[in-house]
Amino acid sequence: MPEILVLYYSRRGAVREMARLVARGIEQVPGVSARLRTVPPVASVTAVAQPPVPEAGSPYCELADLEHCAGIALGSPTRFGNMAAPMKHFWDGTGALWLKGALAGKPAAVFTSTSSLHGGQETTLLSMMLPLMHHGMLIVGLPYTAPELSTTESGGTPYGASHVAGGASDRPLSAEEKALCIALGKRLASVAVKLGS
Repeated sequence: MPEILVLYYSRRGAVREMARLVARGIEQVPGVSARLRTVPPVASVTAVAQPPVPEAGSPYCELADLEHCAGIALGSPTRFGNMAAPMKHFWDGTGALWLKGALAGKPAAVFTSTSSLHGGQETTLLSMMLPLMHHGMLIVGLPYTAPELSTTESGGTPYGASHVAGGASDRPLSAEEKALCIALGKRLASVAVKLGS
């Protein structure tokens, strides 16, 4: 069965929860399944930041996960309007796949979480699209046919799912944010099925 890779980095848990909701949406589409993977943190000094296998949560992503997936949902918290350094570091190491065109033509979607309402959600989502587009992937967003996109008073954009976590990163996902994560997963999986047929 084709798998959609849900690749994320989460520092305080919000993006991890969003990833699980995106995966739930993917699993609602017949003929595909979701594979949750994360990336290790990076260290500011030359040292091993984390053990090669995480002690808990999703396993670390390998290039083979990218190469063999039918599509990718990419999630990262916002860092000054950009994806977090660990996610950028991971994508900087995918040159071998780029040379082979291994991801070209596969669908991709993005999601993020910020501390504040205007904390750079849309620029982060756009920044995550850039390496995906360089790999030749097809970007899937959220259309306004998703009613929560018009009613949300927290996260949610046409560029991808988003969440406002609050200054202490303790605000739970709203009903609209959860629904939009699931909708993004369903849309990505549906497109992957159509492209695969």
